[in-house]
Amino acid sequence: MSRIPRYQEHLKTAFTAEAASAARCRAYAARADREGRPNLARQWLRLAAEKDRLAVELLDAAGQLQSLDADLGNAISEERYENDALYPKMIRDVEQQTADVFLRVVAAQKEHLRQLEALREAVNASEGDVALP
Repeated sequence: MSRIPRYQEHLKTAFTAEAASAARCRAYAARADREGRPNLARQWLRLAAEKDRLAVELLDAAGQLQSLDADLGNAISEERYENDALYPKMIRDVEQQTADVFLRVVAAQKEHLRQLEALREAVNASEGDVALP
Protein backbone atom coordinates (compact mmCIF):
# COMPACT_ATOMS: atom_id res chain seq x y z
CA MET A 1 0.00 0.00 0.00
CA SER A 2 1.24 3.49 -0.85
CA ARG A 3 2.25 5.92 1.86
CA ILE A 4 0.80 8.89 -0.02
CA PRO A 5 -2.67 9.36 -1.52
CA ARG A 6 -3.11 8.24 -5.11
CA TYR A 7 -3.74 11.78 -6.39
CA GLN A 8 -0.39 12.83 -4.86
CA GLU A 9 1.35 9.92 -6.60
CA HIS A 10 -0.21 10.98 -9.91
CA LEU A 11 0.78 14.63 -9.41
CA LYS A 12 4.34 13.56 -8.58
CA THR A 13 4.51 11.29 -11.64
CA ALA A 14 3.10 14.03 -13.89
CA PHE A 15 5.55 16.59 -12.48
CA THR A 16 8.48 14.24 -13.06
CA ALA A 17 7.35 13.57 -16.63
CA GLU A 18 6.96 17.28 -17.49
CA ALA A 19 10.23 18.29 -15.81
CA ALA A 20 12.16 15.53 -17.59
CA SER A 21 10.53 16.38 -20.90
CA ALA A 22 11.46 20.05 -20.46
CA ALA A 23 15.08 19.08 -19.78
CA ARG A 24 15.14 16.93 -22.92
CA CYS A 25 13.75 19.85 -24.95
CA ARG A 26 16.56 22.09 -23.64
CA ALA A 27 19.10 19.39 -24.59
CA TYR A 28 17.58 19.18 -28.07
CA ALA A 29 17.78 22.98 -28.30
CA ALA A 30 21.47 22.94 -27.36
CA ARG A 31 22.16 20.33 -30.03
CA ALA A 32 20.19 22.29 -32.65
CA ASP A 33 22.14 25.42 -31.72
CA ARG A 34 25.48 23.57 -32.03
CA GLU A 35 24.35 22.34 -35.45
CA GLY A 36 23.69 25.91 -36.63
CA ARG A 37 19.89 25.74 -36.39
CA PRO A 38 19.02 28.69 -34.14
CA ASN A 39 15.35 28.81 -35.18
CA LEU A 40 14.87 25.15 -34.32
CA ALA A 41 16.68 25.76 -31.02
CA ARG A 42 14.27 28.60 -30.18
CA GLN A 43 11.29 26.32 -30.90
CA TRP A 44 12.68 23.67 -28.56
CA LEU A 45 13.27 26.30 -25.88
CA ARG A 46 9.70 27.62 -26.22
CA LEU A 47 8.37 24.11 -25.75
CA ALA A 48 10.68 23.59 -22.75
CA ALA A 49 9.37 26.79 -21.15
CA GLU A 50 5.77 25.60 -21.55
CA LYS A 51 6.65 22.22 -20.06
CA ASP A 52 8.39 23.99 -17.15
CA ARG A 53 5.21 26.04 -16.57
CA LEU A 54 3.16 22.84 -16.45
CA ALA A 55 5.65 21.22 -14.07
CA VAL A 56 5.38 24.19 -11.70
CA GLU A 57 1.57 24.02 -11.87
CA LEU A 58 1.72 20.32 -10.96
CA LEU A 59 4.18 20.95 -8.14
CA ASP A 60 1.90 23.65 -6.75
CA ALA A 61 -1.17 21.39 -7.04
CA ALA A 62 0.72 18.74 -5.06
CA GLY A 63 1.30 21.26 -2.26
CA GLN A 64 5.06 21.20 -2.77
CA LEU A 65 5.44 24.99 -2.89
CA GLN A 66 5.41 26.17 0.69
CA SER A 67 7.13 29.13 2.32
CA LEU A 68 10.43 30.66 1.27
CA ASP A 69 12.19 29.16 4.29
CA ALA A 70 10.61 25.72 3.77
CA ASP A 71 11.38 25.75 0.04
CA LEU A 72 15.04 26.61 0.68
CA GLY A 73 15.23 23.94 3.39
CA ASN A 74 13.71 21.35 1.03
CA ALA A 75 16.11 22.28 -1.77
CA ILE A 76 19.10 22.00 0.57
CA SER A 77 17.88 18.65 1.91
CA GLU A 78 17.43 17.33 -1.64
CA GLU A 79 20.95 18.41 -2.62
CA ARG A 80 22.42 16.78 0.48
CA TYR A 81 20.52 13.53 -0.19
CA GLU A 82 21.71 13.47 -3.80
CA ASN A 83 25.32 14.19 -2.77
CA ASP A 84 25.49 11.90 0.25
CA ALA A 85 23.25 8.97 -0.68
CA LEU A 86 21.79 8.87 -4.19
CA TYR A 87 24.82 9.43 -6.41
CA PRO A 88 27.34 7.53 -4.25
CA LYS A 89 25.06 4.47 -4.39
CA MET A 90 24.72 4.78 -8.16
CA ILE A 91 28.48 5.21 -8.59
CA ARG A 92 29.08 1.92 -6.80
CA ASP A 93 26.62 0.11 -9.12
CA VAL A 94 27.92 1.16 -12.56
CA GLU A 95 30.95 0.81 -14.80
CA GLN A 96 33.67 3.48 -14.69
CA GLN A 97 32.50 5.49 -17.73
CA THR A 98 29.06 6.05 -16.19
CA ALA A 99 30.61 6.56 -12.75
CA ASP A 100 32.72 9.36 -14.23
CA VAL A 101 29.52 11.10 -15.41
CA PHE A 102 28.02 10.78 -11.93
CA LEU A 103 31.25 12.09 -10.35
CA ARG A 104 31.03 15.22 -12.55
CA VAL A 105 27.39 15.61 -11.48
CA VAL A 106 28.36 15.28 -7.81
CA ALA A 107 31.00 17.98 -8.22
CA ALA A 108 28.36 20.31 -9.68
CA GLN A 109 25.88 19.29 -6.97
CA LYS A 110 28.34 20.31 -4.26
CA GLU A 111 28.49 23.78 -5.82
CA HIS A 112 24.68 23.86 -5.99
CA LEU A 113 24.54 23.05 -2.28
CA ARG A 114 27.01 25.85 -1.54
CA GLN A 115 24.89 28.28 -3.59
CA LEU A 116 21.67 27.24 -1.85
CA GLU A 117 23.24 27.63 1.60
CA ALA A 118 24.55 31.08 0.62
CA LEU A 119 21.11 31.99 -0.70
CA ARG A 120 19.47 30.93 2.59
CA GLU A 121 21.98 33.09 4.50
CA ALA A 122 21.27 36.04 2.19
CA VAL A 123 17.50 35.61 2.58
CA ASN A 124 17.80 35.37 6.36
CA ALA A 125 19.92 38.54 6.44
CA SER A 126 17.57 40.48 4.16
CA GLU A 127 14.27 42.18 4.80
CA GLY A 128 13.34 42.10 1.13
CA ASP A 129 14.72 40.61 -2.04
CA VAL A 130 18.31 39.42 -2.17
CA ALA A 131 21.07 40.96 -4.25
CA LEU A 132 22.63 38.95 -7.04
CA PRO A 133 26.32 38.08 -6.59
